Amino acid sequence: MKQDPSRESLINLLLPLFLILGLVLLLSLNAGQNNQTAESVSLLEAWLKVIVSYLAAGAEIAAAIVIGEAIMRGLLSYIRQLLSRRQQPDATKVIRLQLGRVLALGLEFTVASDILLTAVAPTRQDILNLGAIVLLRTLLNYFLEREIRQGEQLVVQRNLS
Repeated sequence: MKQDPSRESLINLLLPLFLILGLVLLLSLNAGQNNQTAESVSLLEAWLKVIVSYLAAGAEIAAAIVIGEAIMRGLLSYIRQLLSRRQQPDATKVIRLQLGRVLALGLEFTVASDILLTAVAPTRQDILNLGAIVLLRTLLNYFLEREIRQGEQLVVQRNLS
C-alpha cells in the first residue's frame, strides 16, 4: 500500500520538527533544575552502578571500534577506487552509504550506553538528560537513515538506466 506523496512529504517535514521541539522542551526543563542533594545509596545500588558503568563504557568502546573500523575500511576503499584504472562513477556514493549504515549502528551503541548509565536509580534530572540525549541521537539517526535511503534509490536508479 503506497502513501500519498504529499502526505509522506508532510510527515518527513513534521516528524523532525516535533523531535526538535521536544528536544528544546527537554533542554528547557533541564535548564531550570538545580542540583539535587545526594541521597543515601545502598551497597547493592553502588555495586550496580559500578557494573553498569563498565557495561556502558563497553558500549561506548564498541561504538568507537565499529565506527573506527568503518572509517578505515571506507578510506581504504576510497584510495583503492582513486588508484584504480577504471573508475566507477557511483563508487564514492557506495562508500558513503556503507559508512552511513555503520554510523547509524554506532549511534545505536551510544544510545544503549546512555540508557545503561541511567538504568540504576535515576533521578528526574538523569531522566531528562537521557531524554534529551536520546532524542538528539534519534534525530541524527533519522536524518542519516533518510539520506541512506535516498542514496540507495539513486544508486539503484543509475544502475537500471
